[in-house]
Amino acid sequence: MSKILLVTPERCTGCRTCEIVCSLKNEGVVNPARSRITVIKDVFEGYEFPLVCMQCEDPICMAVCPVNAIYVNEETGAKEIDYSKCMGCRTCVISCPLGGALVDPVTGRTLKCHLCHGDPACAKYCKTKALEWVDVSLANQRKRRASVEKYTEVVKKAERLR
Repeated sequence: MSKILLVTPERCTGCRTCEIVCSLKNEGVVNPARSRITVIKDVFEGYEFPLVCMQCEDPICMAVCPVNAIYVNEETGAKEIDYSKCMGCRTCVISCPLGGALVDPVTGRTLKCHLCHGDPACAKYCKTKALEWVDVSLANQRKRRASVEKYTEVVKKAERLR
C-alpha cells in the first residue's frame, strides 16, 4: 500500500520538534535552518504551519530541473535529489509553489524532503500528529470525513437561520 506524509496544520503547536529531528537525522546537527521541514509561524494570526515537500504527483521542481537531478525513488516513491547531477542552480527552489525546496545555509545545496527513505522521522516524533506517515486510503478517508463534518456544520447553521 502507498503511504504519504499527511500534514494537518490545525494540529501543529509550533514546537518545531520536526525541524530538530529532521536536521539531526539528515545533517547530523540540531539546526532548524538546515531542516527539510519548516514551521511557519504567524503570532498575529495565531497559526503554525509545517511546510515540507508535498511529493507532488506531477512535480514542477522535477520538470524544470535542467540536468534531471530530481528523480523518483522507486522504493519509496519520494522525489529526491541526485547531488552528483545537481548543479545548484536553485530552479527547483524558485519554481516550487509550495516552498518545499530550500537552500542549506551552511553547504549552499538544495534541500528537499526525501521522506527519510520511507520512514519519516518528523512524523515519528510529532506528538500532536500534525505530521503522520499514513496509507493513502486512510488519508483520503480522513479528508472525506472532514468534508462531511464541515458540510454538516454549514447545514446546521443554515437551519438555525430559518
